[in-house]
Amino acid sequence: MVKLSPELINSCMQFINPCRDRELDLRGYKIPEIQNLGATLDQFDTIDFSDNDLRKLAGFPYLGRIKQLLLNNNRITRIADDLHETIPNLESLILTGNNLQELGDIDGLAKLPKLTVLSLLTNPIASKKYYREYLIYKLPHLRLLDFKKIKMKEREESVAFFKSKKGKEIQREIQKKARLSMANDTNAAKPKIQATTADIQKIREAISKASSLHEVERLTKMLQSGQISSEFLNDDDEPMN
Repeated sequence: MVKLSPELINSCMQFINPCRDRELDLRGYKIPEIQNLGATLDQFDTIDFSDNDLRKLAGFPYLGRIKQLLLNNNRITRIADDLHETIPNLESLILTGNNLQELGDIDGLAKLPKLTVLSLLTNPIASKKYYREYLIYKLPHLRLLDFKKIKMKEREESVAFFKSKKGKEIQREIQKKARLSMANDTNAAKPKIQATTADIQKIREAISKASSLHEVERLTKMLQSGQISSEFLNDDDEPMN
């Protein structure tokens, strides 16, 4: 992996693309995190982050010029809620080949006032029921989704459905799944610690009290690995080397 440093930014290819936009090519460096983009001095209309190792669409300074981001083939699972503040003029966002899971994961994009083009092809989210309808409803300025034009009839039907009683129930379920997914990601990011006998007993007790099959599976994997997340430590416990 390569850190996105000012030196890398300044050494990468910069050119005028076929759309006559000024583009920065950061493709294929296996960059794990967006940072230091202030070094661009907001000189680019398009930045190509394709074929890297990004896991979250976040970390932008204010870049008022950016109109297009290419993020094909990363590992993005999360989208920051403040993109409308940092890249407010974004028009096109290509996220083909990432790992967005839940429909609610894209809600932050609704705040982008100029977003008209979005691709989420080959993300798990794209196979969800009501996927296209939800995105059309949630992103009212969108004109092209997965390289397919949004028709007026589609938009009217999507809005009518999600304003209905059933649609509102589905929206609540979507938000619930998104919150659960975020909580699971947070727990997965916590440091793993070698389990003691007492720790193993805690995990077994947690399994017996688990309220969902997903939680049972997560705890069982933890027990089998012999490593636990810090959620099971008492304040006076210390990690074992």
